[in-house]
Amino acid sequence: MTIRSKFLLVPVVLLGLPMTAWATNGYFTHGVSTAEKGLAGAGVAYSQDTLAAANNPAGMVWQGASYDIGAAVFAPMRSYTSTDGPSPGCFGPPNDPTTPCPFSIGDGDTSIDSDNDAFLIPQFGYNWVIDPNRTIGISVYGNGGMNTEYKGGEATLYPMGSFAPPVTPDGTFGDGTAGVDLAQLFLSTTYSARAGSNTSWGISAIVAYQRFEARGLDNFKGFSADPDNLTNNDHDTSTGIGIRLGIQSEVSPGIRIGAAYQPKIDMSEFDDYAGLFADDGDFDIPSNFTVGLTVDVGASGMIFLDYQQINYEDIDAVSNSIDNLFTSCAPGATGGTGDGCLGGSDGAGFGWEDMQIVKLGYQWKSVKNTWRVGYSTTDQPIPEEETVFNILAPGVVEDHFTFGFTRELDVKSAINFAAMYAPSVSVKGTSPFDPAQEVELEMDQYELAFSYNRRL
Repeated sequence: MTIRSKFLLVPVVLLGLPMTAWATNGYFTHGVSTAEKGLAGAGVAYSQDTLAAANNPAGMVWQGASYDIGAAVFAPMRSYTSTDGPSPGCFGPPNDPTTPCPFSIGDGDTSIDSDNDAFLIPQFGYNWVIDPNRTIGISVYGNGGMNTEYKGGEATLYPMGSFAPPVTPDGTFGDGTAGVDLAQLFLSTTYSARAGSNTSWGISAIVAYQRFEARGLDNFKGFSADPDNLTNNDHDTSTGIGIRLGIQSEVSPGIRIGAAYQPKIDMSEFDDYAGLFADDGDFDIPSNFTVGLTVDVGASGMIFLDYQQINYEDIDAVSNSIDNLFTSCAPGATGGTGDGCLGGSDGAGFGWEDMQIVKLGYQWKSVKNTWRVGYSTTDQPIPEEETVFNILAPGVVEDHFTFGFTRELDVKSAINFAAMYAPSVSVKGTSPFDPAQEVELEMDQYELAFSYNRRL
């Protein structure tokens, strides 16, 4: 087997690895390639390796014949705290056996950390030269995800009527260990071409793969349109096909602009979680776009500035409010009825809003090293009134500080390193299931990334 044939097996191997999960800007990663991670994800106007397709497909033509292989170790620290409550009471008439009562999380002063604090995120890219003006490449990368696993804690439940004695089963929601595991993997095939000496364009055909599991949500079955497919059904998978479009241009010596757009990717449903996600388990990948500018500074420096928007409001399962449970769902002992029930056509979700991210990076080159620093900032997507359900998905970080470098080993190869720190952010709101109780989510993050680049 030739060396090239062996490297063609790498995407297949990566697709077969146990999936990992991560979350930085909502549940999207802050950057894909190691070089871009060192710049806080900036680089839509100037690409530096064969993972460029994840940000801007137009950048692949400038990479020539080369490949990159690497991985990142990502460490998100997730926790929630509940204060006050429980407060006895029911929704609806007292002792109505068809109306589930609310519940409280914990005993009025509970703080639980999520398990699983380290995840391995692999990546691979390979670029072939068709002729001096055209290339075709393949890139395999993770785009986003979310993982939580809360062991311990307890919930106070008020079953079947306001005069029924409360019970306090173990678990965040009273059903043992609670959490979710969502991971997304992209296989991108990219055609990129020059349109003149300083401009390029590119298009990526994307095969997207998702894997999801939810646990510990049995006490939401009264609010689910399909309670048998709500929770504890092991991992389910989802696939879809999409595209990403991009353009780059040096509009003046040392000044480059770039833009990329990815429409919403229509994914197959998570059938085993048709009673959790809106519209029978539908969980598409939201549209997103990035525009940016890169400016040369002096003989060896470059400034990067990107603006990215992620349209989470495209996706009902992510953006619909938990309020839909109380306004458009009639709960019952064997499941709920109404469009707003979990899994319904307008089913309750996580209440996320669109995100706008600004990324700023600076890069400078010495004899054998290229150094990078970066900073990105955004507003986290979770409103205060949506905190309870987002115990499962506390994607609340807002700022990223990054550092990285490339070390040339010889004229054809180099190693890359990047580090990221996202300071702790919290969001606190009143529980819709117990108005006497407040729930606070908190997360901070760390990441180290390494990769090897070889020019052929």
